[in-house]
Amino acid sequence: MPWTLDARIPLVILADPAGLPAALAEGRPAAVLAEAPPPAPPEDAAAAETFAPAMAAHPAACACCAGRSPAAAALDRLFQARVRGSVPWFERVVALAATEAGRAEIAAALSGDAVTAARFRAG
Repeated sequence: MPWTLDARIPLVILADPAGLPAALAEGRPAAVLAEAPPPAPPEDAAAAETFAPAMAAHPAACACCAGRSPAAAALDRLFQARVRGSVPWFERVVALAATEAGRAEIAAALSGDAVTAARFRAG
């Protein structure tokens, strides 16, 4: 009987800031990734990081625009802080993205950014 273990950090996307306290209280320690401007710092979060969705200037991924997205970079900062011990250990990330652009950028980072996909999973 085959079995698998996905050790990536689960990430849940919320659209409504009112749901953040309940999402943080659901169990294991969590970090918060928030679309800018950030909400008031949540006391129950192990760590917090913000990002501003990138504005797509060119239709194709040209050399000047093909870098990592702001959401991927923010998730990278959270992960690095976790492994370096500069924030308390967290086992999940609650992403607060009120706009469709913010939610799309997080989803794109999870599916299209190799580093982000290796560290985080939708869940």
